[in-house]
Amino acid sequence: MTDTSPEISETSSASTQTRQTRKTVLRVVLVIFFAGFTTFIAINRERITFEHLSGLGYLGVFLMAWIGSTTVLLPIPHLAFTFTMGSVPTLVPWLIGLCAGFGDSLGELWGYLAGYAVEDLVDRWKVYPKIEGWVRRHGMLTVFLMGSVPMPLFDMAGMAAGAAGMPVWKFYLATWSGKTFKAIVVAWAGRYSIAWIANLLGL
Repeated sequence: MTDTSPEISETSSASTQTRQTRKTVLRVVLVIFFAGFTTFIAINRERITFEHLSGLGYLGVFLMAWIGSTTVLLPIPHLAFTFTMGSVPTLVPWLIGLCAGFGDSLGELWGYLAGYAVEDLVDRWKVYPKIEGWVRRHGMLTVFLMGSVPMPLFDMAGMAAGAAGMPVWKFYLATWSGKTFKAIVVAWAGRYSIAWIANLLGL
């Protein structure tokens, strides 16, 4: 005969309450951050241009990728910027890809945190359960593959990883690997494609 101890029940209840409190606090922090960050980017939008950031070289590549992956509401064409910077003769496409991958993967950590904080809300999105299923079954491989191809659903992969309890280091490693692979390919494509087009047009 089993007997459920009141102390165990109270401990479990306290643990659940603590977890809910942490999620509530994290939700508030995320809302404040994204509202503030989006407002800051909107106010300084004229400075976040190809012309301004291209003059910063590798730092500009990092900043454009970081801002682009962090900002959800405002479209920042950071992949197009990586492509264009690949054609700059003084820059190395390998290093461009590394800088872009680093910035892009850092920005995606906010999606991971959001998944942990709002796991009871994202289930309402029709496509989300399928992506979360992939993440739970294949973990880092799913995150890597979704990060290595241009697609608008990677934020959901980050949220699924956070909701599924994937260790943050595993999520970041898979994200960084996928994003860096994609950025290197795009940078080299920019180096050869733009030069090919210029030769074709006789420029």
